[in-house]
Amino acid sequence: MNSIKPILLSAFAIMVLAGCGAQKQVSSLSSVALISAPLNIKKVAPLKESELKRWSHLDIVKDTIPGMSVDRAYSELLKNKTGVKVIVGIVDSGVDIEHEDLKDVVWTNTKEIPGNGIDDDKNGYIDDIHGWNFLGDITKENLEYERIIKDKSLVDEATYLEAKKLNDDKIAEAKAGKERLEELLFGTSNADAVLTKHFAKPVYTIKEVNEIESKDSTLLGSKVMMQRMLSYGLSVPELKVAIKDDIDGMIALLNGDNLKQNYRAVVGDNPNDITDTKYGNNNVMGPDKEKILHGTHVAGIVAQVRNNGIGGDGIASNVEILTVRAVPDGDEYDKDIALGIRYAVDNGAKVINGSFGKSFSPHKQWVYDAIKYAEKKDVLIVHAAGNDAEDIDSYNNYPNDSDDKKTEFADNMITIGALNFDYSDKVVARFSNIGKVNVDVFAPGVKIYASTPNNTYKYLQGTSMASPNVAGVAAIIRSYYPSLSASQVKHILMDSGVAITTNVIVGGNPKDTRSFTTLSKSGKIVNAYNALIMADKMSKK
Repeated sequence: MNSIKPILLSAFAIMVLAGCGAQKQVSSLSSVALISAPLNIKKVAPLKESELKRWSHLDIVKDTIPGMSVDRAYSELLKNKTGVKVIVGIVDSGVDIEHEDLKDVVWTNTKEIPGNGIDDDKNGYIDDIHGWNFLGDITKENLEYERIIKDKSLVDEATYLEAKKLNDDKIAEAKAGKERLEELLFGTSNADAVLTKHFAKPVYTIKEVNEIESKDSTLLGSKVMMQRMLSYGLSVPELKVAIKDDIDGMIALLNGDNLKQNYRAVVGDNPNDITDTKYGNNNVMGPDKEKILHGTHVAGIVAQVRNNGIGGDGIASNVEILTVRAVPDGDEYDKDIALGIRYAVDNGAKVINGSFGKSFSPHKQWVYDAIKYAEKKDVLIVHAAGNDAEDIDSYNNYPNDSDDKKTEFADNMITIGALNFDYSDKVVARFSNIGKVNVDVFAPGVKIYASTPNNTYKYLQGTSMASPNVAGVAAIIRSYYPSLSASQVKHILMDSGVAITTNVIVGGNPKDTRSFTTLSKSGKIVNAYNALIMADKMSKK
């Protein structure tokens, strides 16, 4: 999942290597006008904290923020209406099912008797009360290219050479990057010391830093340094830890340690045998809660209890979260993803979120077959497009629904690019992958506020956050219009979106501007209000 995890520090490595009121309820949706993008309108004032925390719920017309009009959909279209419960599968790093804002929306397998050590429902998984953990006690894992280098038999010669070249390139980058990251850490620590002395306190805000006025060159230099570093949304201690982690990773790469570990051994299965299914356990939180930040955040985006005054609000209000722990800190195994999708399908999920991905997939057919199985069972899979600022019409991003990057083999998978909250030429997240054929639609993915382990909440960003935003809207549709198929919901999400026809900056490069219409198949951004109107019309045909 290296290219999909939320954007916390990857920007450092790139930067260093590059050189541094009440609403009237609508009784009938048939005559309601669709929302369209306003022209030449931009929100001038900075977002308030209250707006930023829920910007993905806001409205592009009323709020001039490229959100999904979720609040407007609830207040104008869904008020006093009742939907059916929808199970959403979260295939991820694990979920803190004890979290104060998630514990009430956790799926429970009522066919299983907790703690009796018996597979009561005969589904092959003992005591799977809230889902299944295919990783056992693993938290860390190799990247797929590393596993290929260690076991050449996994792939053909061309793919092996591609993996080897990638490792060689990363070693070369590490040689240059390690020293620069060390300089960055030194500079950050020094600047922090200067500002701590200036403010006479160890913790300060970006607002306080911005307000510094002085003729002291050392203080002004520290101001500039910390303006730059704090712009990533992390606290100073988090920044230092993140930089240090990157340095340690580079040292391990230079020493060849990345090719010496066999993390999978503790699980006890053969990851290259899809028929070897008796592995893992029922602890969907894994051995360390701190390592399930990603999955807990993703689950919160979809399903945090709305309007309870705690943390943030989820997109969907009538869902249960089924947890499949299958995505480690590293690259997920194809086997775990394939079996995880099938597990979620077999246990009633109607929407599955997949905020993971990788560039190599030795057993991709296993995952393709699982996607087709989900299609047969009428389950929609929502998948993150990836965070490499690449065009995935040519760049590999697995899993996908098109082996040749041209023709889809299933119509139940939708791939999501990420939006920024700035409704301007910067509306596309600088990290988001694009693709006129292989990215279907865009959704909010920058500074998304949601649950994190141990009753905490954080802003994270990535297509990993855009995907569950769409999964939440999909769950709303499937709740209020359960007769619609997964394929119909997919196309509603794409076709009902708000079209942006202006040129936008791609990959964070001001010199690379393109029409937003060329960045995805739909050329649109997901809009819950429009989607519900279209779903209503389609359900009556």
